[in-house]
Amino acid sequence: MSRAAQMKATTREPAPRRAGHERRDDTYFALSGTMIDRALSLRGQIYTLVRRLIITGALKAGEPINEIAIADRLGVSRTPVREAVKRLSDEGLVEVFAQSGTFVAQIGREAIEEAFVIRSALEVESVTRAAKRMNDVHARNLRSIIQRHEDLLAEERFIDAIESDDAFHRYIADINQLHMLWRTVDICKAQIDRGRLLVLPKPGQGKLTLNQHKAILAALEKHDSRKAARAMRDHLDATLENILKHTILEPA
Repeated sequence: MSRAAQMKATTREPAPRRAGHERRDDTYFALSGTMIDRALSLRGQIYTLVRRLIITGALKAGEPINEIAIADRLGVSRTPVREAVKRLSDEGLVEVFAQSGTFVAQIGREAIEEAFVIRSALEVESVTRAAKRMNDVHARNLRSIIQRHEDLLAEERFIDAIESDDAFHRYIADINQLHMLWRTVDICKAQIDRGRLLVLPKPGQGKLTLNQHKAILAALEKHDSRKAARAMRDHLDATLENILKHTILEPA
């Protein structure tokens, strides 16, 4: 695909479906038997479940979101499902078209780049502050997270490996008690995560991330704010480059 065609790739219209190949409910069988805690927000729980289906690729770009099937599988009414889908729409993970329905959004270049601008600004500040607060307990916990990440990659458990990757970044924010910062990052990086799952199985990508995390940790242990910030920025820039290199944007 030419660069011009890539830059035209948008999510303004859902991907066309061939006659006789309407979306089946098979994907939603993964939700069957899921325990919903009715003492907690139904919308929040459904949002988390459907968001995971999208990010992991169980629901692919252009596929319709079947609110009835989701409600049936979870044993809930359509109202909290509709509210959860609205939240996913606000995050750009799904698109609602009045005449044709609700569809999983394409993985768009502009959305990924915008998310990285936000994430980089927040996480560079986070790691800069963490370098000043770092102690032996923090270092030990971060090393444990890195080891867990390495083990998951060796087992080719890529979805769990990404969650472990996130745990490393979240813990750095927690060192500063910047809990809102990580919540903001988590929301904006949804499109990034979809791209990360396409990149991670490729040879060498997991090891590269581990080495970058170790470089960040080394700078933190030395309380070197500038070096930690540079290591974090280099890590995030490399992640963006890899995603854009390996993610195919579908034409409009």
